Amino acid sequence: MRCPKCGGQDDKVIDSRASREGSVIRRRRECLNCEQRFTTYEEIEREELFVVKRDGRREPFSKEKLLSGLKRACQKRPVSEEAVADAVERVTNEITERFDREVPAKVIGERVMRELRELDAVAYVRFASIYREFQEVGEFVDEVNRLATLPPPDKRQMAFLADSEETDQLLPVKS
Repeated sequence: MRCPKCGGQDDKVIDSRASREGSVIRRRRECLNCEQRFTTYEEIEREELFVVKRDGRREPFSKEKLLSGLKRACQKRPVSEEAVADAVERVTNEITERFDREVPAKVIGERVMRELRELDAVAYVRFASIYREFQEVGEFVDEVNRLATLPPPDKRQMAFLADSEETDQLLPVKS
């Protein structure tokens, strides 16, 4: 690994640990030339997954686009960057485990909404308004009322187990 300070290629790993639910390895390194410490991340390179849009178009799945959408929904809300990054990892891991090559955009959208419901109700409604293409104020009111009738999310329970009936319906197992 090339040192970001001096460009040297000799380093030693000081610490290694799994992060983001085990899908990434974080390594703390020290350059043997200048003693600069830096962090690297190692993650599995996955086969390219395509998102099938509502109109039938296909585009490569983008973790960055997913992160951007979640950040936008959580903007100016008391949700940490780490919580958003963890939500992105959970969504990404679930869809890549369940789908080989293509995933419907609807599945991703519904899965993101479940994550946001657990993180912040306002972020959830923001995302839902764009995702479900609300056209009138009444649609916001209906969504807020629907959200109010749902049982509060159990923070101790893993998100993908929260509604197993809904999960089975939205995320079919690979064949």
